[in-house]
Amino acid sequence: MTEEEKMKAGRIYDPSDKVLVIKRERAHILSRQYSATDEHMAEERRRILSVLIPDRDPSANLLGPIFFDYGINTRIGKNFFANFNFTVLDCAPVTIGDDVFVGPNVSLYTPMHPFLPSERNCYVREDGVLTDREYAKPIVIEKDCWIAGNVVICGGVTIGEGAIIGAGSVVTRSIPPHSLAAGNPCRVLRELDPDKDSILGRKDLFE
Repeated sequence: MTEEEKMKAGRIYDPSDKVLVIKRERAHILSRQYSATDEHMAEERRRILSVLIPDRDPSANLLGPIFFDYGINTRIGKNFFANFNFTVLDCAPVTIGDDVFVGPNVSLYTPMHPFLPSERNCYVREDGVLTDREYAKPIVIEKDCWIAGNVVICGGVTIGEGAIIGAGSVVTRSIPPHSLAAGNPCRVLRELDPDKDSILGRKDLFE
């Protein structure tokens, strides 16, 4: 297996591999270019995203600034919206469904590092290159989710359809569908109730 194949398969890989370094640098450059554009520069933003995140629906709207480690390992569905400072370390696949809202300063982290310092610390390869050992776990955000501001989602997590993650949460475990969850570590507070949680009947919000 190549180092990239190992990375995507969740195995220990060498992040200093030349192919991975080139792909990361390309994504970092494209992220900076996108972040330097203004919101009215829609065509330029589309051009950059078509290279950075080719597997995305054209309706995706990312305010910027953004940061992607690879971009090509992320899939984004229809009507996606990300507020400022969206960060995606997509060493493993990141899958985002349709109609997902993401607040400011949200980060998705797929990379994992060994717990033991003797295994985690950098070492010198036989060819003299300094590197370390890493692996990665995928992240899935299913359709109709709202991820509020300053949320961190860790590798191996699935956010179920229609779930809401409260501001400032650190999500280390998967969240079931149609749940309101928050905290550090994030935990389910309650199930969402279509009747009680509807705002359409609240006159105080519309008058």
